[in-house]
Amino acid sequence: MDLSTSAMQRAANEMRVDIIQMLHAAGSGHPGGSLSLIDILTVAVLKHIGRNADNVDAPDRHRLVLSKGHGVPALYAVLARAGVIPHEELLSLRTLGSRLQGHPHNATFPAVEASTGSLGQGLSIAQGMAMAAKLDGLEYRVYCVLGDGEMQEGQVWEALLSAAMYKVDNLIVILDYNKGQIDGPTNEIINLEPLADKLRAFNWAVQEIDGHDIAAIDEALTIARKREGQPHFIIAHTVKGKGVSFMEHPTEWHGKAPGDAEARAAIDELHTLLA
Repeated sequence: MDLSTSAMQRAANEMRVDIIQMLHAAGSGHPGGSLSLIDILTVAVLKHIGRNADNVDAPDRHRLVLSKGHGVPALYAVLARAGVIPHEELLSLRTLGSRLQGHPHNATFPAVEASTGSLGQGLSIAQGMAMAAKLDGLEYRVYCVLGDGEMQEGQVWEALLSAAMYKVDNLIVILDYNKGQIDGPTNEIINLEPLADKLRAFNWAVQEIDGHDIAAIDEALTIARKREGQPHFIIAHTVKGKGVSFMEHPTEWHGKAPGDAEARAAIDELHTLLA
């Protein structure tokens, strides 16, 4: 698999088409946060985690916990790209009996590391996995993807305190900071800022990046892998609905699937990025 910056950017845009097709077929789901997340997951899963069909059960595999479970269409698209699931299975999203439910469901689809979607819980799960690796003498890393809305949950901040205290340096958190949640713009619900200062005060190593810059994502994850003595937090500034101009809004397309005309318009626009 070509993991050059240009190839990963093209793959991410192709998977944006997959996301639109999945949500259109399902008639429900969350396009905004899936489109904002896909660049991050492309680099993290395909290059740094290295997930493929041969290592989904390996004890020393790197793990990813998608705490913002409603963004799972992006994860399914990446897992299909990695060969973990057939590409045609993507269109079974949210159908009765499908492995690909609207939030990750580990019991029926073990390729996702945790059942998530009750927001605020994923970081605690990821921290437990990372601490287990240290207790077991294994070298795997645990990546946790958070949404900015769930950063308002108290359980997240308890885990941030705890992970720093125990120096869980094999834990890498990535925030999909798209500035919008179901109730409105994040800073109008509970403002997170100054976020980087708060995280550093909690004794986390912190980077801030453009979450749509493939090279920046790659560099940030490379730096995080080398960090010792502290857990690492990457604040990835993103745009909700990225890649489809009429979906680039902090709240409008949070949880609304495109209809026929909207899906056609979105895919046509995405194809211009691939031309």
